[in-house]
Amino acid sequence: MKKALLGVLVLAVLGVAIWQAQRRIAAAGDNTKKGRSDAPVAVETQPVRTGLIRDIGVFTGSLVPESQFVVAPKASGWMKDLLMDIGDSVGRNDEVAVLNDEEFRRQAEQAGAELQVAKASAENTGALLDLAKREYERVMALREKQIASAAELDTASSAYNAGQAQLKVAQAQVVQKEAALKGAELQLSYTQVRAFWETGDANRVVGERFVDEGTLVSVNQPIVSILENNPLTAVVFVIERDYPKMSVGQEAAVTTDAYPGQVFRGTIRRIAPLLRENSRQARVEIEIANAEHLLKPGMFVRAQVEFASHEQATLLPISALVRRDGKEGVFLVEEGGSQEPVLRVRFVPITTGIVSGEVAEVKEPALSGKVVTLGNHLLEDGAKVILPKATSDEPRATSDGSTQGGRS
Repeated sequence: MKKALLGVLVLAVLGVAIWQAQRRIAAAGDNTKKGRSDAPVAVETQPVRTGLIRDIGVFTGSLVPESQFVVAPKASGWMKDLLMDIGDSVGRNDEVAVLNDEEFRRQAEQAGAELQVAKASAENTGALLDLAKREYERVMALREKQIASAAELDTASSAYNAGQAQLKVAQAQVVQKEAALKGAELQLSYTQVRAFWETGDANRVVGERFVDEGTLVSVNQPIVSILENNPLTAVVFVIERDYPKMSVGQEAAVTTDAYPGQVFRGTIRRIAPLLRENSRQARVEIEIANAEHLLKPGMFVRAQVEFASHEQATLLPISALVRRDGKEGVFLVEEGGSQEPVLRVRFVPITTGIVSGEVAEVKEPALSGKVVTLGNHLLEDGAKVILPKATSDEPRATSDGSTQGGRS
């Protein structure tokens, strides 16, 4: 019994000791925190300024020709002559290649000869029909005079009708042979491979060559590709955030590493009505005039599109932006007397507009003065701050935004 009472007494004493220790630790922590909150924080500031800001989207992509197609033969055979090569200019309906036409020429000559035979046969049938007609008319006249018999009249009539049928067959054969000749001549014309298109630039250029002279080519086998490279199309892909800002007719400034410092002007012509599910991007086509043919299909390009621009906008560095209690804002320095070394800051919630590079636009509220750009993560509303002292050897800001060094 005594041991139990002694144990309870020991536990009670230990509990009281622990409770007092915890109170002392909490009090010390509160004092430390209070001391820290009252201590000024060294920060850097920059003034809020007014100026021009632009919302510019930069996109990358490649150049593709306005149109491109391959020239292929409609007949098979040996490549006799290849008249065009890479980079050659091609006009509408120009001859590109010639196939060996010996076999097709013989077929055309044979079809022509068969047509002549069919025509001769038709003339002979026509002559025989003329004789059968006169015989029929003579027998009919004799029959009217009761000189010729009915059997003779039937024989003459049958011969005349048969002659008419034979003439129709002969004339049909002539038409058939004429069609065969046209087909053979058409096949012969296929040995002359031509580049043909209806709309667009009348002169284009050979982009690729796929065969050489002496090659046995088949029907529809590509020989060369034809490109229209004025204008060219820059194909870029736009993410969801920028997609609503794009519209047909917007101007774009296009640059390429091939011509450093040179800007090519383009215009947005087509915007895809959908975004690719795997990348969440939409295809945008920018038409670029290329009268001097400096740009080539396949070049890597960068396109800048200006979505909006605001003059006399309130601007501040994005490094000044912080979040407190779920609100975005800045710490504005409350200027005191010129001799006061310690200042206070006030947290001001803001609404941002265009963000370009390291600068952000403030839409609301109206701001002026200086904002904290370094050390603001340590601040709370009403905190004390110390600004670094400017020395004669340190660079100082000028009114135009540039910097000047101090005296040596």
